[in-house]
Amino acid sequence: MLTACVCNVQAQDNKRHWTKEMLDYKHEFIVKETAMTQAQRTKFMPLYEAMEKEIFSVYRNARDQAKKVNSNRKVSDDDYLNAAKAMSEVKYKVGEIETRYFNQFAKILSKKQLFILKKAEVKFTRDVVGKKKK
Repeated sequence: MLTACVCNVQAQDNKRHWTKEMLDYKHEFIVKETAMTQAQRTKFMPLYEAMEKEIFSVYRNARDQAKKVNSNRKVSDDDYLNAAKAMSEVKYKVGEIETRYFNQFAKILSKKQLFILKKAEVKFTRDVVGKKKK
């Protein structure tokens, strides 16, 4: 039993470490792609990290709602409705968050950098995260 607990804690630590490394790599990738100055980076990164945390929270909430329904034999109609609603609202909520932060980013980055930022996010997801799945 103790071995299982230790392995579980170690797996969680490994996942956290991997996630931190991946986020650090993503941030460096974005800075490089957008050719941010150090002054821009200093202002931009705390905002970007706050945005990522908010977005992660939206995804986590939807995932938790779905898990609740999937792992429970006695699921009420309200549980199904709440899970479906949480999953359906993900894109909308993420869009709201990104729009709110975009307006803040526009005070830091040039118009060209704003455009490149969106391209860099897509490129990172496609190239880097996509390779991990293979």
